Amino acid sequence: MFLRFMTRLLLIFAISHFFSLLHAQNYSNRERDSLRIAKNEDALEPDKVLHAEPLYIDLIRDLGARKGEREWNVGYGLTDFDAFDEYEFLIEYEFAVIDRLGLEIEVPVFLYHAGGDDNKPDNRIESIKTAAQWSFYVNQQCKTSMALGYINELLFYPLKQVEDQGLFEGNLFNPFLVAAKRWGDHWHSLIYTGPRLEYHFKPGDWEFEYEMHLNFHYMVPGTGNFLGVEYNQYFFGEQYSGVFRPQARVDINEHLLLGIVTGIPADRTQERLSFFMRIIYEPDF
Repeated sequence: MFLRFMTRLLLIFAISHFFSLLHAQNYSNRERDSLRIAKNEDALEPDKVLHAEPLYIDLIRDLGARKGEREWNVGYGLTDFDAFDEYEFLIEYEFAVIDRLGLEIEVPVFLYHAGGDDNKPDNRIESIKTAAQWSFYVNQQCKTSMALGYINELLFYPLKQVEDQGLFEGNLFNPFLVAAKRWGDHWHSLIYTGPRLEYHFKPGDWEFEYEMHLNFHYMVPGTGNFLGVEYNQYFFGEQYSGVFRPQARVDINEHLLLGIVTGIPADRTQERLSFFMRIIYEPDF
């Protein structure tokens, strides 16, 4: 099943790249890449560098966001655990209120399915997630951008427990740092890292973990499509979890994009293969 999916994914990219060449007309791939980069970096102020944005742990607007930029995301995911299947749904809205400052609001939902009810977690609206990201360094000559951000998640109790426990279970505090560099016109690298502190209201206790996400992408010449991989890592106490996420993005048109992500855990003791799809809509600004 996984092999068939990856074959179809590669086929989609081959077809999309083929049609991009058909529509190239008098422009070579190099000229089209130069035009795409110029449109993102030189057409408007302030300075901005074109970076490939990861699809699973995505950013709070683009690095170097310009006032008025906005984006809608709808996501769906499926993760296979030993005892149950996890279904993830999310909707999020990102917008830049001023130059280089992006804000986001997101609502993720998790549903579970298993052979027996005792083997699975309870269904839940995970949280109300709000976030901000400030790009404090943008250097077009070095093709490098850096940003500081903060995510706050007001965590809900599972739906079955709301009547007895109340609505909110706790709060997640998540400051982070992002650094990205483009190597030439096509190769992109990005690191996303920071602590995650979760406070539970009724017990009054804390949980701490540290996250580090490494990203490498290749943007297909003459297009806005890319292929790449995220390596999502979490450290908590003496425990560690990591998931490789091969991914691809296809530009359907100027405003609509489709992101497809697969997940391959580094340690398969509980989590197995996973799938995630993100539909991205970017209106004019």
